[in-house]
Amino acid sequence: MSWWKSKVSSGNCAGVLYFYVHFVTEVLCFYFLSQAIGDNLILWLVPFMYDGLAFVPQMLFGAISDRFEKIPFGLIGIALMVVGLMLFNVAPVLLVTVLIAIGNACVHVNGAEVTLRSSKGKITPAAVFVSGGSFGVITGKLLADYVSVWPIILLAVTAIPVIVMAEKYRVETKHLKMPCRDFKTANLGLPIWLITLGAVFVVMVRGFVGYSIPTAWNKTVFQTVMLFVFMGVGKALGGILVDRIGIRKTTFISMIGAIPFLVFGNELMMVSLVGVMFFSMTMAITLSILVSVYRKNPGLAFGLTTVGLALGVLPIFFFRITELWINDIIVVVASVICFYVLLKITKKEVKNV
Repeated sequence: MSWWKSKVSSGNCAGVLYFYVHFVTEVLCFYFLSQAIGDNLILWLVPFMYDGLAFVPQMLFGAISDRFEKIPFGLIGIALMVVGLMLFNVAPVLLVTVLIAIGNACVHVNGAEVTLRSSKGKITPAAVFVSGGSFGVITGKLLADYVSVWPIILLAVTAIPVIVMAEKYRVETKHLKMPCRDFKTANLGLPIWLITLGAVFVVMVRGFVGYSIPTAWNKTVFQTVMLFVFMGVGKALGGILVDRIGIRKTTFISMIGAIPFLVFGNELMMVSLVGVMFFSMTMAITLSILVSVYRKNPGLAFGLTTVGLALGVLPIFFFRITELWINDIIVVVASVICFYVLLKITKKEVKNV
């Protein structure tokens, strides 16, 4: 019983709780986006604004949350998103976009604070938290065709008691000057700015390459659901493997191991899905590195990853590469470069124990 209590009462439980909160958040956000982009006049502007406002402010909000722990970012985020949805049919859509995107950013920051502070150097809880988003994205898209806005609002409200329950795990670490002191995956022999730049670069590449992965097999709703499911599983699996076998072995699987599955899976769903799962594991790797550098500031560390993701996705709004052979080259070259960068900025023979 004591073993069970020690395993469940800290980061693992926080990760599961915020998996649900993140799931609900993305259901709400992508329900809104799926409804909003039906208007051709804002087909481009709404997703562009949403990505910028949901991702970029997380670094600022994270830094504020690190400094002022009593600010209830999670509850503020849910409130903003609920208000946004309630105004959906009566207020300008761009105003609703701002409310929902900022709310999304607030929830993400709180989830990062709770899971990283309470995990005792394990990245798995944060990876589980983040993985919930992939399941929420596809669920929100599907529900947009079948339900009205009010069931979605009710679903969002159910996240409130879960946020309150999860908050106790962050409160338990309130007395610690360095709440993430047990994260030790970064190569601290290098300058902090260089490690940060390397990790953010890899996140940027992951964001861009994610849209270059050949998936000609994806033609049905079921196949799209499977794509997002494997993305989510990959994000969680990345955290589990970093903690179990070490960050460098996990990096090899995620970066090099994914290449043949991504390149040769264009027409083969299951082959491609394995590659997508491996590739998605990079999230846990880069987050673990940044938290190892900014051990006093987990919110800031998480925010750096989302800024990198926003920068990586940005080019997609302006151009897409459709030639298969070019996409294959991008996947291979980018993966090899990122693998090299990650080897340089991670600590040798690391295993979070």
